[in-house]
Amino acid sequence: MTLDTLDTPAALLDRPRMENNIARMQERMNALGVRFRPHVKTSKSIDVVQAQIEAGAQGITVSTLKEAEAFFAAGVTDILYAVGIAPGKLARALALRRKGCDLKLLVDNAVTAKAVAEFGQQHGETFEVYIEVDTDGHRSGLAPEHDALIEVGRVLQDNGARVGGVMTHAGASYALNTPVSLAACAEQERAGCVRAAERLRGAGVPCKVVSVGSTPTALSARTLEGVTEVRAGVYVFFDLVMHNVGVCALNDIALSVLTTVIGHQPEKGWAIVDAGWMAMSRDRGTSNQETDFGYGLPCSLDGTPLPDFVMTGANQEHGILSVVQTSGSDAASPTDIEARLPIGTKLRILPIHACATAAQFPEYHALSAEGEVTVWSRFYGW
Repeated sequence: MTLDTLDTPAALLDRPRMENNIARMQERMNALGVRFRPHVKTSKSIDVVQAQIEAGAQGITVSTLKEAEAFFAAGVTDILYAVGIAPGKLARALALRRKGCDLKLLVDNAVTAKAVAEFGQQHGETFEVYIEVDTDGHRSGLAPEHDALIEVGRVLQDNGARVGGVMTHAGASYALNTPVSLAACAEQERAGCVRAAERLRGAGVPCKVVSVGSTPTALSARTLEGVTEVRAGVYVFFDLVMHNVGVCALNDIALSVLTTVIGHQPEKGWAIVDAGWMAMSRDRGTSNQETDFGYGLPCSLDGTPLPDFVMTGANQEHGILSVVQTSGSDAASPTDIEARLPIGTKLRILPIHACATAAQFPEYHALSAEGEVTVWSRFYGW
């Protein structure tokens, strides 16, 4: 199997780029003296996660119990389920722990904390639970100084669960794009999570783990004093949002969608490809950033970006590549688009959000440095 013979659309994974991304992050975590627990929701692939573990990762982070079940079946035992647990899922969590999975759960309120602890008591299981901390107002969690933080810790402790640590995610970092602002966000994340842990310990609630993480802050933190582990996920592939944030170059992006030119609308300056939103996803994460890449950035088959084209539109199975004018580029014109991108031309489209694009496919076609293509499975579901 080669790129020339591969059917399209296909999720193409550039292995040398991926391996460089893995090494870069792991080396940085080693230098900062923290344990690295990658978030595997981006790849949902045992082959990818094996490469991360071989590089030095210790444990994994998941976003679904389906991921936890699949990776545990593949031999990974140290797993943090980093989404607030729904009480109705506790039976599945219990089943994993009884099989030998060191599964940690997450809560951010006293109601769920009590449900977890009491379910454990009823079934003779001491769940290890992390408390989610909100350090930037981005999503879930309790502010470091919130009284409910101590309440949740005591509810867990007094009802038979074990507080394993605190966890936060600096999702607000995705809206930044300078080294100074990213470093400040990383410090805010670090300081807030460390403060939450200190408050719990001061209240008599043990709190061993201080877990922080996002790809931008992991790559921008100047110190991680008081932090025990870092989580990051999209770094393994990177994407155009991360490029705009400023933490990767275009040639670091390891995931792309292989597509074929199937038609033209020359009067509009369009080339039509067979990768629509069913392949690229509906994610438009760069629309609020300085550079908007539409639904993706076209590249030649060797991975070289075509700076005068952008995927500006996507129907279910049709993608629209439009001519754009960029500073310093030898821009195409609507009249020569048929010559530039003849029907049958294969291209790679770099994704806006790697997690969303990867989720459209049941498998990756992993491309080696020698041009060999190997199928790596991934999985769906919750």
